[in-house]
Amino acid sequence: MAKPQTERFCHPGTYPRANRKREASTMKITDLRVYLTRPEGSNRSWLFVEIDTDEGITGVGESTNSGGGGALVVGRAYEMLKNDLEGQDFSEGMVGQDPANIDSIWHKIYRRFGTLGSRGFGTTVASGIDMALWDIKGKALGRPVWDLLGGKMRDSVPVYSHVGSINDIDSCVADANRQVALGYQALKLDPFSPEMGKHHRRYIDGKISPAGAEYADDLMGALRDAVGPNIELMIDAHGNFDVSTASELCNRMMKHNLTWFEEPLQPESLDAHRQLRRNTDINLCIGERKYTRWDFAPYLQEGLVNYIMPDICWTGGISEMKRIAILAETYYVPISPHDASGAFNVVTGAHVLMNVPNIYRLEMSDHSLKNYNSVITEPLDIRDGNLHLPDKPGLGYELDHDFIASHPDPEWERQHAQ
Repeated sequence: MAKPQTERFCHPGTYPRANRKREASTMKITDLRVYLTRPEGSNRSWLFVEIDTDEGITGVGESTNSGGGGALVVGRAYEMLKNDLEGQDFSEGMVGQDPANIDSIWHKIYRRFGTLGSRGFGTTVASGIDMALWDIKGKALGRPVWDLLGGKMRDSVPVYSHVGSINDIDSCVADANRQVALGYQALKLDPFSPEMGKHHRRYIDGKISPAGAEYADDLMGALRDAVGPNIELMIDAHGNFDVSTASELCNRMMKHNLTWFEEPLQPESLDAHRQLRRNTDINLCIGERKYTRWDFAPYLQEGLVNYIMPDICWTGGISEMKRIAILAETYYVPISPHDASGAFNVVTGAHVLMNVPNIYRLEMSDHSLKNYNSVITEPLDIRDGNLHLPDKPGLGYELDHDFIASHPDPEWERQHAQ
């Protein structure tokens, strides 16, 4: 007689009740812990959260934010959510709640932080908790998260990587060739960064010099010649340009056969994106600074983008990423999760992409692979440009506490030493 589905992925002895019929009692959250670490060479701190339960199951999530102290702010919010603050402003802390109520907890957190900016700050807070709750659910049932989301559409997840050494054309080409030799079939870079990088994602006047634009054009041409027509190339402009400059650059770069031109504009103005769409036929991608399905809806409804790239650490975790993917599918737009964070950003995005049909690729960086692997207890399995997830319950990975303890965020450590 075949074993029941709930036992197919079980590892007996690892998760106390994975192989047993669930009792009537409800699992409860008993603790929430925050970890901030800064791997060597990283330009930001990575924030991880662990949620414990009274059944001995622990879930892991990530809410790494951009630089500038964002992780410290989110970490403090987690500490507030840990405890029941009844009688104060927030009366539903995490401790004592049923971790199975993933959607309910998500909405409570999202609505709680509405006056502080539910999109961005609030969704980042919700993201790590949401991931950890899915991890707990998978471990409790003995099934991978992708299986709980509805099963798999594919056996592995295609990824794309970042090209380095942007300031020198020969070095950049060499790095691209190196990564193609490793099996990557798609590469991304910001060819404008030699000039624009000094105010990276800090919009000033929206312009680039003729020399800066020419260098970017020459660099993309050299890359296309080097890797050939079958390797996919993408540009990320980090929102540095105004409408007229973005329009000119998009049209100029079309000859390089790009998969997309990403974030040519800052994210705030819907009308600016309408103007840009009228001015160029190049494939456009936005989304790392869009949060929740409500932000993406008008861009999809009006056909302003060809790809979207929500960040699973910033937009609300696994639950909201799945909802955004379903929304995008109704417009036949592929989803390609953004990554500028740690290993669980990559892993959780991969679980969603295992399940949904409308995908392009998952963002990661071969240059960051060492750092990804440093914070988890076993390395990511990337072969021939694809990420292969382990066939384990939950997310399939655990935090490496020894590494995190030896690489603390100095400011977080200083604040908690007081």
